[in-house]
Amino acid sequence: MRDNVVHLRTPDPDAPLGDLEPLREIVGDARVVALGESAHFIREFTQARQRILRFLVERCGFSAFAFEYGFSEGFALDRWVRDGADVDLTEVSEAASAWGSGDLMRFLRGLTTGSGRPVHFAGIDFPEAGGSLLPALIPLAEYLRGVDADALPSIDAAIATAERFATASAASAAPAWAQLETAEQDALTATLARLLLRFRGLGPLYVERGTLYDYDVALRRLEAAACGDYMLRAMNGLFTGTGLPADMSVRDRYMADSVGWHLEHADPDTRLVLAAHNNHIQRTPVSYGGVLTTLPMGLHLDRALGTAYLPIALTSTADHTAEMRLDSSTAAGFTVVDTPIPPPEPGSVEAAMLEAGVRFGLVDLRRAPVAAVERLDRIRSQSGYMHTPVADAFDAVLAVPDATVEEGLAISGR
Repeated sequence: MRDNVVHLRTPDPDAPLGDLEPLREIVGDARVVALGESAHFIREFTQARQRILRFLVERCGFSAFAFEYGFSEGFALDRWVRDGADVDLTEVSEAASAWGSGDLMRFLRGLTTGSGRPVHFAGIDFPEAGGSLLPALIPLAEYLRGVDADALPSIDAAIATAERFATASAASAAPAWAQLETAEQDALTATLARLLLRFRGLGPLYVERGTLYDYDVALRRLEAAACGDYMLRAMNGLFTGTGLPADMSVRDRYMADSVGWHLEHADPDTRLVLAAHNNHIQRTPVSYGGVLTTLPMGLHLDRALGTAYLPIALTSTADHTAEMRLDSSTAAGFTVVDTPIPPPEPGSVEAAMLEAGVRFGLVDLRRAPVAAVERLDRIRSQSGYMHTPVADAFDAVLAVPDATVEEGLAISGR
């Protein structure tokens, strides 16, 4: 491993990019480069992503950035990133600032205006981190008003129910959803399913009354609402111990399909940087304690794109990290805690990085000695480990020495 490390100077996004040149060979002709993180809300991961994003845009011709952010809400943020208007980010997306993504979005905007060519932003996730169906349903109702007024009573009924459990994240929305009567839960699911079937059946008529692009956006929003409703049921099952195995896969499949949607609606030569948790971008199934939890987004993207998909894990060799603890007293349903962690376990990426003397460095797993990568069977995931054949899950790993928990997060407030 020691001879295959690209040692980097700094995660500073504004630093000269020369030390990242070996990344060009690693990326090759990939159309989608995924940048992970072993935990959310770590400042150094955000900085490293910004620096790599800048390199890929300025030197490799990438022109789109996809993020764990609502598909429906992403269009307004894309306009803000590209138009340069003097509008504060909080007026466009309070969630982006509250969830610690403000610096990343402002960096993306500066990169767009500074590079002389637009870098499109693409949301790929459920609305409000799975906490609300409203950002998808409300614009959907406006769309139906113009193409199918007969369906308005159904969408209005769905909105009325969705308003009763809308919160800041799935962690808080799932318990609120559970307070609905079973008949109300089932009625919402049935309404969304019927609307989805009607959307598909009347697609040609909707396109004739509007545009194909508007129809495609509206359909994807409806799919977000239907899948988001399913995930609330799955989350509640996870919390209560009554859920089905691998039920969380629905979200990852939606995100993978959203990436495909954005590529399909982009110019043919568009190359996209994708930022999400390591667990989402890995190619291998996500399991904890030998129990299958999720078929991740990366598995679906690998099957759809083959070698055009390149996942790069981000991790840290620090002795602490950000952990998300369930907390029903907060708006998001959890708090972010700076958590001490023991030295890296044998067989982990982090232990191998320390053994190789890596502080801030990148390893191309495809070109590393087979004997070195075969023993890597785990990588940190928050304060624990994801046990998986690391070289099958990722093409490369970037390690940083520090893990500073973001300050000023608004998600933990009431």
